[in-house]
Order: sequence, then structure tokens, then C-alpha cells
Amino acid sequence: MVQKKIPLRKCVGCQEMKPKRELIRVVHSPDDRVFLDPTGKKAGRGAYICKNAECFKAARKKKALDRSLKTSVSDDVYRQLENDLATVNSDG
Repeated sequence: MVQKKIPLRKCVGCQEMKPKRELIRVVHSPDDRVFLDPTGKKAGRGAYICKNAECFKAARKKKALDRSLKTSVSDDVYRQLENDLATVNSDG
């Protein structure tokens, strides 16, 4: 039986390659919004981050999301992403 290929993505916080299903996608949409994409299918430029707060804090400190998404991410957006990430962690 042929083994199905598991797509890997790199976390912008810890720089580790992990299966796509273990990461959360952050999207910079064509209408210039930045938000979490739990489905991983929304239109726009994406960056992946682990589901833990340490990776998020590291990404914020290094401005990794700004570089990956090729846009300036404001503090308000970071706060909203942090709240959304906490919600995702509590759900599953």
C-alpha cells in the first residue's frame, strides 16, 4: 500500500517543520485583513504557527508574521490573534 504524503509547513515562531494539521494558518487576505484561518483554505497569503503561546510570542518578538505575510501587523491585530489562538487551544 502506498503511504500518503503528509504536507509539512514551517512554524514562523520556532522554525520547526511540522505536519500542516498541527499548525494554524494566519492569513493576509486580498482585502488587507490579517486573521486566523482554522480551515487552512481561505484566500490570501498565509503563514503557519504552532498552537502554543510560546511560538506566538516568539513570532511577535521577531516580527516573523510581518515578514511572512509581507505586511505590517498592528498591535491590535496581534491581540486579536492571541485571543483567537486561546480560543482554538481551548476548543481542541
